[in-house]
Amino acid sequence: MIIGPKYKIARRLGAGIFEKTQTQKFALSEARRGKGKGDKKRGGQKSDYGIQMLEKQKARFTYMLTETQFSKYVKSATEKKGDNKETLYKTLESRLDNVVLRGGFATTRLGARQMVSHGHILVNGKKVTIPSYMVRIGEKITIREGSSKKALFATLDERLKVLQVPAWLKLDTEKRSIEVQGAPKLNPTELIFDIGQVLEFYSR
Repeated sequence: MIIGPKYKIARRLGAGIFEKTQTQKFALSEARRGKGKGDKKRGGQKSDYGIQMLEKQKARFTYMLTETQFSKYVKSATEKKGDNKETLYKTLESRLDNVVLRGGFATTRLGARQMVSHGHILVNGKKVTIPSYMVRIGEKITIREGSSKKALFATLDERLKVLQVPAWLKLDTEKRSIEVQGAPKLNPTELIFDIGQVLEFYSR
């Protein structure tokens, strides 16, 4: 997926979508830009469509998905019974690259995706190179033995000691394993996008 200039995208969406736009450096840069421009916002009040488009883009860039990939997930979620918001969130969070990121093996989503596609990650002892693989309850994600000594994981043990993983994952720092113990639960306050507005966008 071609992302483009991350600072520019984050400014347009008004949210720290990428890891590099969640830093103090970026916050200070934005503060200086706002002060220099008198804190003026471009454009007027957005329409409902504009708001929904903005939230959709926030969600898509958060998980670094193409429009085609993201729209397929939304379509699948809306075709299932139950809470469509919960279903969509569960689908997005259950991607293997996301679990690798949430479990601390990688520090960025792009890094997690490359880690999987380059064959460094095992699921239940078997190599999986598909970032979009959907993890299931009971599955264990580990690092391939031949990859564990690579510079890619040089600081992993230190990082895992202070990491807090989501409640649906269990991290074993000694064995360097992530176990899926439950399903992701949607907490809207933890998201930087409105998942309801995302679904509204695609329901048009």
